[in-house]
Amino acid sequence: MPHPANVARTTGKVLAWILVVVLVLCAVLAIFVATFNWNRARPWVDDKVSQAIGRPFAINGDLRVGWQHPKGEHGWRAWVPWPRFSAYNVTVGNPSWATSATFAKLDAISFDVEVLPLLDRIISVPSIDLVNPSIDLERLKDGRANWIFNLPKTGASRWTLRLTDLGFKQAHIDASDELEQVDLHVDVDTLGQPLPIGEVMKQQETASRGAAAHVIGEHGARQLTVQKQTASGPQEASAQIAASSPPASSSSSASSGVAASQAQAPAGASAAAPASSASGASSANTNTNANANAHAALVYSLAWQAKGHYRKTAVSGTGKLGSVLALRDADRPFPMQADVKVGDTRLALVGTLTDPMHLSALDLRLWLQGQDLSHLYSILGVNLPQTPPYATDGHLVGHLQTGASVFTYSGFTGRVGGSDLEGTLTYRSRQPRPSLTGHVVSNVLRFSDLAPVVGADSNAKKAKRGEAVKQPTARALPVEPFHTDRWKSMDADVTFKGRRIIKDPALPITDLDTHVILKDGVLTFKPLNFGVAGGTLSSDFYLDGAKAPLQARMKLEARHLRLKQLFPTKKIMQSALGEMNGDAQLSAVGNSPAALAGTLNGEAKVLITQGKVSLFLMEAAGLNVANLVYEKLFGTRDIDINCMAADFAATDGVLDTRTFALDTTDALIGMDGKINLRDESMDLKIHPHTKGFRVFTLRSPLYVKGTFKQPDVGVSKTAIALRAGAAIGLGLLNPFAALIPLIAPSHEKVTPCSTLIAQMRTAPQAPPPGAHAAH
Repeated sequence: MPHPANVARTTGKVLAWILVVVLVLCAVLAIFVATFNWNRARPWVDDKVSQAIGRPFAINGDLRVGWQHPKGEHGWRAWVPWPRFSAYNVTVGNPSWATSATFAKLDAISFDVEVLPLLDRIISVPSIDLVNPSIDLERLKDGRANWIFNLPKTGASRWTLRLTDLGFKQAHIDASDELEQVDLHVDVDTLGQPLPIGEVMKQQETASRGAAAHVIGEHGARQLTVQKQTASGPQEASAQIAASSPPASSSSSASSGVAASQAQAPAGASAAAPASSASGASSANTNTNANANAHAALVYSLAWQAKGHYRKTAVSGTGKLGSVLALRDADRPFPMQADVKVGDTRLALVGTLTDPMHLSALDLRLWLQGQDLSHLYSILGVNLPQTPPYATDGHLVGHLQTGASVFTYSGFTGRVGGSDLEGTLTYRSRQPRPSLTGHVVSNVLRFSDLAPVVGADSNAKKAKRGEAVKQPTARALPVEPFHTDRWKSMDADVTFKGRRIIKDPALPITDLDTHVILKDGVLTFKPLNFGVAGGTLSSDFYLDGAKAPLQARMKLEARHLRLKQLFPTKKIMQSALGEMNGDAQLSAVGNSPAALAGTLNGEAKVLITQGKVSLFLMEAAGLNVANLVYEKLFGTRDIDINCMAADFAATDGVLDTRTFALDTTDALIGMDGKINLRDESMDLKIHPHTKGFRVFTLRSPLYVKGTFKQPDVGVSKTAIALRAGAAIGLGLLNPFAALIPLIAPSHEKVTPCSTLIAQMRTAPQAPPPGAHAAH
């Protein structure tokens, strides 16, 4: 049996020799690595990588391998060197169908590999450094994209790749997408130093405020700032954060956009009173602090700038991003910032994208500014009406899922022309078409800001918002066509309320309330209500844009319109009493307001009962010279209206006065004739008849002719000439006889008001769009 001492000596010698062999092998390997010409291995490396990615790969410059002591390691691990691989002038090829032969090109790529993790089949790369990478992205109309690699199918690898950091300088990206009609050139570089999200928020707020002043004016921008400050105080912003934050499993994915906005809330803003108990308020404060702490660590590391075209519209913009490798962290929000101009529309955002690799959720502060809200259709696919210049500021939350994403623009405030807006809108990307739902309120609505909705704004304003169709100077009805081709692209269910309307003093409209529904290309306003002259003008509009041309059905009801308030600027009407009521049923076909009016069919009825009106107005209408002068000098008195009834029939755009009678205690006025909406011409005759005895009257029929833009109102000269000639002739024979033609006989026949009222109570009818009414 060997002696233990001999065994120990033998074992020691074996271990010593093993150590010597390992050291020699390491030395030989180090010498080999240091002296070997690695360029000889380039063909082998090129071939293996090309097979792995399914694309041509080439190292056109030097391939080098060196050794260096690891940084940040301590103890004996610091003595284990890491190999550093460097390749110069590297190219990755494109598929054969691509326009360019090169997918990516780099001046150099370098990376270290940790040695010890290799023993556990882990390829640990602390960092990959890229020098001037240039990438060419391309997608064809058939959907083929060069960024999709057809990797060879292999079994599950027992090796794991672990990448800690990625660094680069001055990256350049060219993107050409025929499907989305995008052609962009993007330059990306590292920031001099990381920027926290709060500082970026401040910068974007300042930039967006300046951009808003450029679009809606300095006064409008100040008003928007006041609206934003009034709309939400700090604690209200906190409530928005808690409501919009993702589930607790991702504790760090709270609302960075709103959290930063909360930090910027004005010092004097009043805090919203909490609806819960003191413990609830404490809990809310705790959540707010947690959110603030979570986002304090969010920083921007990269800056980018882009220029090009989107759907043939010029695009330019700048922005900031977080670290590239932060994209892999599903539990940590990825910070984003962008300020992009597409044509005359500007979009700016600051916030986060959660789980970027799977596009889980967006949480952003979003600013929108532009000349016309309808221009968002070509950018975002959201179908909105034509408007004056606008600017909005709100909180966008998006939950992203394939084919079922939901975006909510909540608590936004805005200015459209001279009107204010606030509300919440939700966009859902669903099949067969997306939908837009929500509510919008205007506390102060300028009536002129509604003109672009129906193309009634001036040609100068049309040109400013990019509309090529000009309104003819001789036409009053708008000829700008409706964009019915867009109506099938989206469904909508939105309520709108204009609480107070600012308008011309002569216009008796006070407020607006409507429910807009767009479904399958059919646009309905049910109802569309206006407050008018102390009463209501209620209407339902049905516009079928799925048919060509557009088919329309309209129902209108006027209730309790006060005569005094119908003409608020007319002094002679301020003593008027009574109410006006009316109904109309109409149908039409056409792709513009003018075209619809030119094909109008149906009926309209108006009724006034138990009213009171100034005698001066009646005498002026009848041209009773003596009484007109008398009342003008010595005052007025009121006379009663027994009734007024008007019944119009519309046939192919021509309104015919089937009935028009105004019966008062002083006069009876009738009217007949036509109004042609096709050419906007009028041919009406008004027949005033005196009740009682009138001396020195030149009462005779009036006429209304001309067009809507150039009306011609006057007295029938033939009737006046006949009366004047008769007076002169009789005066030559007897001076007193000259008074006979100027004395109006009495027409004491009572107008059958009860019959007229009964006729008005019969509901008006309208044929289907495009059909003729049977009158």
